[in-house]
Amino acid sequence: MAKHVEYEKVGSDYLEHRQLKRGAAGWVLLAGLGVSYVISGDFAGWNFGLAQGGWGGLLIATILMATMYTCMVFGLAELASALPVAGAGYGFARRALGPLGGYATGIAILIEYAIAPAAIAVFIGDYVKALGLLDATWPVYLACYVIFVGIHLWGVGEALRVMFVITGVAVVALVAFVAGMIPKFDSAKLFDIGDGSFLPMGVTGAWGAIVFAIWFFLAVEGVPLAAEEARDPKRDMPRGIIAAMATLLVFAAAILLVAPGGAGSKVLEASGNPLPEAVRAAYGGDNLLAQLVNYVGLAGLVASFFSIIYAYSRQLFALSRAGYLPRWLSKTGKRKTPYLALIVPGTIGFALATIMKTADPVTGGARLINIAVFGAALSYVLMMVSHIVLRKTAPDLPRPYRTPGGVVTTSVALVLAVAAVIATFFVDEIAAAVTAGIVLIAVAYYWFYSRHHLVANAPEEEFAAIAKAEAELD
Repeated sequence: MAKHVEYEKVGSDYLEHRQLKRGAAGWVLLAGLGVSYVISGDFAGWNFGLAQGGWGGLLIATILMATMYTCMVFGLAELASALPVAGAGYGFARRALGPLGGYATGIAILIEYAIAPAAIAVFIGDYVKALGLLDATWPVYLACYVIFVGIHLWGVGEALRVMFVITGVAVVALVAFVAGMIPKFDSAKLFDIGDGSFLPMGVTGAWGAIVFAIWFFLAVEGVPLAAEEARDPKRDMPRGIIAAMATLLVFAAAILLVAPGGAGSKVLEASGNPLPEAVRAAYGGDNLLAQLVNYVGLAGLVASFFSIIYAYSRQLFALSRAGYLPRWLSKTGKRKTPYLALIVPGTIGFALATIMKTADPVTGGARLINIAVFGAALSYVLMMVSHIVLRKTAPDLPRPYRTPGGVVTTSVALVLAVAAVIATFFVDEIAAAVTAGIVLIAVAYYWFYSRHHLVANAPEEEFAAIAKAEAELD
């Protein structure tokens, strides 16, 4: 055990009230979960990168982030098969970097997953408004949180199946959109921002577009959070997360090409509902396809909103169960769902969405994206360092799946993740400062309180204790 932390041994009743439902998901549901986390990024968010760097800048940024996420997913597939615990990134970093490193990773992930639904709620409000269904914003946000947190409270198996169906509907909408926009494609429309060049804002524009290119893939790394609820995590985790990533790469390439190529980059650079707007611009007005994409596009936004609620609850559950955050947050109910870990961040997310949209109706969603991306990129750095460290310090750790290319692969992801962290500062200093401030407050809580009250028999801590004991015997 690390010298600067103190552990408490809790009774069996502590963990009995903090149990998740085992065996609820196979690899197909896990792959669906990975796609569901991210699919809203195809419907809104990525297009702000057009204003930042033009189409060429966003293309370069997307290629870089696609490379980063692909390399990272291979690394996470290995870690998830070797350490299948609900803490996922926090659990990996806890084993590799010690209690503080694990906690910092968990907090960065929690920032990403708590803020991202608020950003998605803003986009859902924009889509609803575009349909003329409701002009008010906060009632839409409230309905989203109440309904979908409620389904998660119902049960994880039920929630994952509902999510899978919603995601399937959203995939149909994306396929219909791509098919409908191909006949309207004109390569000249890609370059109608600025001076019409490939990089109208120069290399710095491409750098800044990284923050928005991430939205094509943001949160796929959350699949390992379902480890304790998977049927066979050592086998299903690698298959699920890799299948999800392959699907997302296809969607990202298709949307980035046909949406601005059919409508024009200028039309989409500041849109809160870019796909329906792209159809209307390409066809010269409203039509059946635009209505279909707008209505069914809500399914894509809802799918990610719904699934990331799952992610933030499991990350908060794991940190709380181990004593890093207040322990009452990890209690589970009769249906084995962490009800407080679902409700508390949901309440905060609703408040943030309402406040940010009221304060800045145009860019409120974009700022929330930037905060979520900064937390995500910081966690990516720490998780890739964890993979590299564990390859060196725990070479005999059983690894049912091994990353192709080993530490070379995760080193590529690490370098690109550092670039993404820097890009967030470059694009939005306020968002980066807010995220850094939250991390510092959380670390202060750890240093002055929680490090003296960690739970020795939490799964992530037991992994670390066993590893230390084995090392001392060696």
